[in-house]
Formats: sequence, C-alpha cells, structure tokens
Amino acid sequence: MLWSVPGASPPDERLRVMPWWLVLVGLLLAALLGWWVLHWLLGEADSATAPDTRATLRIDAIRTGLTVVAGTGGGLALLLAARRQWISERAQRHQEVVAAADQAHRDRVQAHTEAVAEAGQRHQERQAETAAHDAAERRLTELYTRAVELLGNDNAAVRLGGLHALERLGQDNPAQRTTIVGVLCAYLRMPSPDDDARETEVRRSAQRVLTRHLRADGDAYWPGMRLDLTGARLDDFDAAGCTLDDADLTGATCTGTTRFTGATVTGRLALGARFDTLVLDEVAGDATIVLDDARVTGGLSADGAEIGGRLSCRRATLGETSWRGATFRRTVTFDHTTVTGSASFRDAVFHGGLSMEHTTFGGEAGFRRARFADMALFRWTEFGADASFADARFAGAASFGRARFHGPVSFEGVTLARRPLFDQARATTSGTHTWPDGTHVERLDTDWLLLTDP
Repeated sequence: MLWSVPGASPPDERLRVMPWWLVLVGLLLAALLGWWVLHWLLGEADSATAPDTRATLRIDAIRTGLTVVAGTGGGLALLLAARRQWISERAQRHQEVVAAADQAHRDRVQAHTEAVAEAGQRHQERQAETAAHDAAERRLTELYTRAVELLGNDNAAVRLGGLHALERLGQDNPAQRTTIVGVLCAYLRMPSPDDDARETEVRRSAQRVLTRHLRADGDAYWPGMRLDLTGARLDDFDAAGCTLDDADLTGATCTGTTRFTGATVTGRLALGARFDTLVLDEVAGDATIVLDDARVTGGLSADGAEIGGRLSCRRATLGETSWRGATFRRTVTFDHTTVTGSASFRDAVFHGGLSMEHTTFGGEAGFRRARFADMALFRWTEFGADASFADARFAGAASFGRARFHGPVSFEGVTLARRPLFDQARATTSGTHTWPDGTHVERLDTDWLLLTDP
C-alpha cells in the first residue's frame, strides 16, 4: 500500500516499483473526495433561506472543498516524498553493505593471495633445502666412499691418508662419527701380518685417531662413542684420560702397554683380552669392568682406581698385580683367578662384597690396611708366598675356609667385627704366622698346620 511503513521491510527484501496507475488512483480519489465535500456543503448552503446567507455559505463550501482537495493532494505529496526518502536511505544502506561485502571479499582475496604466495615461498625454500641436503649428502657419501677406498688400498701411505680423511669427515659432520668410529674399529679387528712395520704404524695411527676424539678436553671430543674392538690387534693402545661409553676388547690381542690411566668409564668396559701390560691407574666411573678370562703376562696396575660398578675378574691369569689405594663401590670377584706374581691391595677399600674363592697367588699377597665393609671370601684360596692382612679392617664376615697358606701369614693389628672362619684351612709349618685372637691351630703333619673353628 502507498502508506505502509517502509522501514518495516527486511533488509534483504526486494524493492518493488510503485505502478503509475496507483498515483492516478490517488489523485482521482482526492478529486472525488473534494467533489463529494463540495457537493455536500453546497447542498447545505442551498438549504439556507436568506439569499445573502446562502451566497456566503456557497462561497465557504467552495473554499472548504478546495481546501480538502489541496490537503489531500498535499498528503499524497508527503507520502511520495517519504517514499523517495526511504528509497534513498535504503539505497545508501545497500551501497554501504555492498561496499563492506566488496571490501571483505577483497580482504579475503588478498589474504588468500598472500597465503598462496607464502605457501609457495615455503615450498620453494623446502625444495631448496632438500636440494641442498641431497647435494650435501651426495658429497658426503662420495667423500666417505673415497676415504674408505683409500683405507683399503695396498699402499700404507694411502691408507694413512684414508684414516685422516675419515677423521676430518667425522670432525666436520657429527652425524657420521658413529659410522666412522665403527669403520676404524672394524679396521683394527681385521687380521694383520706380525712383521709388517708399515701396517703396524697405520694401526697405531687408527688407534690415535680413536683415542684423540675420546678425550673431553676440547672441540675434538666426540661424545657418546662406543668401541667394538672384539678380537682386534692393538699395539701400545693408549686410552689415558679418555671418556669411554662402553668399550669391548673381548678376545683382543694387546701388545706393548695398554693404558687407561685416568679414564672415565661408563656402561661396560670388557677387558677379557690378552695383554702384555695393562694400566688402569686412577680409572673412575660407574662402569662394570669385566676382566673374565683375561691374560696379562706382564703387570696389571690399578692404583688409585675409583670403580663405581662391579669388577669381575674370573678365570683370569695375571702377572704382578697392584690395586693400591683402589676403591671398589660394588661387588668384586676374583674367583678361579691365578696371579703369577705378587699382588698388592694395600689401602684398598671394598664397599661391596669381595670373593676370591679358588684364587691362586703365586707371589706375595698384600692386604695391609685394606678395608672390607662387607663379606670377604677367601675360601679354597692358594697363597703361594707371604699373605699379609696387617692393620686390615673387616666390618663384615670373613671366611678363609680350606685356604692354603704356603708362606708366612700376618693378621697383626687387624680389626674384626666378628671372628673369621678358617674351617679346614692349612698353613705351612716353615713360616712365622700371626693369627687373629681365638684362632684354633693344630699341627697336621711335618709340613702343614690345620686351622679349625671352635
């Protein structure tokens, strides 16, 4: 309708065009209304009796009719003006909505364009990185292959060049260090002629390359390396001051002096190998040290060692042995071990149990001022010469059952938490012995004394 409230239509309602005939109908209605009012007023004026009054009333009726027509037309004009104002405001709002939608669309398009560009840039960067990585990997593979080929050359000088090429490759590429250490260990595990001085020098160089990068004293340190030298042939292997995370020398043949002086060991240090001389002085760490079945023809020295893990030395054959001032945090086992020379455990401290059952000491066995915090077992042990426990301290049980003492025995100044057991132990009659108080000793024959427990 012409006079309906324009603002009541929803924003998305389609604008309907007002037909032209509706304006004509409005004008016609206004004219009819004016004519009807004029006719009615003229009829009322004609009913007057006085001529003057009738004339006056007719004039007023005409004026009133025209006024009604004019008022009705003015009302129609106001309605048309209001409609035009509403249409203008609605058009303005529509333009604003369209402009906002266009701006939002442009923003979305711009954001999408930027996102696509950024994704393309990232893709290009990834492609560039991948290409660079592939190129670096190809170059690294080529260098590694070339170095390994040099290491397998028949010429000793070329093999030395291959060693240093591998070392440089590992220094510049930490991810390759484990592989390179594995290659060097494999090279040392390969058999070699005994009388080839040039090959011996190459192998010593390989050993130096390994140990040089196991010392935590600078940028040359390669942490976390594990040495697999099982069955290797080593000559004057020097791992002094190295940090070892698992090292296995089981079955290796180690000529000259093998040194682990001041090394820090973790994990497992397997030394079940053949040694001319083995030096473990001041070794420290919590590694389990395994010397089972080891053969040390010369001396074994572990003075001042701080062994935090277990020490197992079963069925080993050792020459002169020294563990002076060593500290053992956990269990120590020397069962069925043979020491052909003298053995010294002077001032050693055993925080865990000690077992030396069926152990044979060919020379002097010294435990002067040793400290035994837990059980100490020397059952069936053969002491081939002097056995000294002078000033030792036993905080736990001690057993020497069926042990044999072929030389003088001294327990002078010993401190005992409980009386040691000597069940059926024997001592030579030719030596001078100092036994703990309360030890029952009787003569078995001309050669042996028999020790029994009360």
